[in-house]
Amino acid sequence: MDFLRLIRYKNLFMVLLTMVLTKYALIDSIFFSNISFKNYTLIHTTYTGITLTHYQFTLLTLSVLLITAGGYIINDIFDIDTDKINKPTKVIIGKSISIKKAWFLYALTSILGLFLSIYVSITTENTEYIFIFLGTILVLFLYSKYLKKTLLFGNLVVSTLLGLVIFITVLFNEPNAHSSNLLEVISNLSTSFHLLATAIIYIIFSILTNFIREIIKDIEDVNGDLKIKAKTLPILIGRKRASKVAFFFSAILLVFLLIVLQSLKEDYLLLGYGIVFILLPFLYFMYKLWISETKKDFSKLSSLMKIVMLFGILSMVLFKLK
Repeated sequence: MDFLRLIRYKNLFMVLLTMVLTKYALIDSIFFSNISFKNYTLIHTTYTGITLTHYQFTLLTLSVLLITAGGYIINDIFDIDTDKINKPTKVIIGKSISIKKAWFLYALTSILGLFLSIYVSITTENTEYIFIFLGTILVLFLYSKYLKKTLLFGNLVVSTLLGLVIFITVLFNEPNAHSSNLLEVISNLSTSFHLLATAIIYIIFSILTNFIREIIKDIEDVNGDLKIKAKTLPILIGRKRASKVAFFFSAILLVFLLIVLQSLKEDYLLLGYGIVFILLPFLYFMYKLWISETKKDFSKLSSLMKIVMLFGILSMVLFKLK
């Protein structure tokens, strides 16, 4: 149980859910109909295959989960002193799990994740993608050691990495077309553009929601961050002003959501879902953010943002119903 808490199993479930829905709800709904494990029939034209088999996708997902778990472990290793102040009852490393064992688990998860990503990249003839995983492991280490102490940059980096989950899934799973017919090629490009545009919307949503949540977590953890002389936003300008900065980025996300919902005005299913399960909870989040003052308030806001993020990801299921 302590190991599961260490690797943030709830957050890993979100990553798993994101990857599965991106492939089997979003990508397959845009590219394929009459889906079965043996045959994939393209909506607009005919493809001879898909980039990843179900087996390869399982390995890709496992590699991402392992690398992500490694990121959580190394973050906790470098956060021992701050966690003793911010969340003393939840400290795992140094108590139930030794620091030496934590380093071993970090190395094990990261190396296994990297090996699996190398295998998938080679077997799909996408060896250049290996550098994405290498870079991710390196950035996660640098974030935990240095970047998280900086003003907003660390928040942006880790939020971008979480958005990268959707990008990687699309990158590996976009079907390969084999056709000499010009009309089919044009149709293929059109469908690919549709997928890319839709994926970008989800990526932006993921980055912005995580970025806002990271600022809120910094406000919540300001006491522990002071001990390690971090230069996070609430330390430099105070909790109240930092919350207003988070509100500013929330307003940007609100405008983005309104633009997306406006573009869905003729798709009543997605529009209704977006208003009820994403827009309204997010408006409530913004209201609570404006009046929040205590650490307990910001802790609730962090949980509320998780719910908004979850409903955003679950909206991919609606593509299967269209």
